[in-house]
Amino acid sequence: MNPFQQQGAFSWCELMTSDVDAAKEFYQQLFDWTWKDEPMEGGKTYTTIKAGEQPVGGMFSTDDALSEKTPSPHWGVYVTVDNVDRTVEQAQAMGGKVFVPPTDIPNTGRFAVIGDPQGAVLSIIAYN
Repeated sequence: MNPFQQQGAFSWCELMTSDVDAAKEFYQQLFDWTWKDEPMEGGKTYTTIKAGEQPVGGMFSTDDALSEKTPSPHWGVYVTVDNVDRTVEQAQAMGGKVFVPPTDIPNTGRFAVIGDPQGAVLSIIAYN
């Protein structure tokens, strides 16, 4: 198992951006990252970020010029957990909120987006 995919480890980062092409150019020049575009449901594209040959994150478009319904561009992080559903229940019991309920990602695992009682947001994931 990848050491970043162990319980409690930060395992993935993700950029939501209004301009994927501009973000690619910026981060390629800044970090020498490369990309792999992959089709998603609904004709959308998910871009996997690679540092050398190692996938380290991804990015996707907000799909429109920032509206009230679309979050502003931001980076998010994923922390690996053993069981997403149980972690969501525990977070709620401790005063946390659920922004995206436990959801399966085909060929990857299960994830959710939670928030702590102060409003900080964090994605959690259990890999297959």
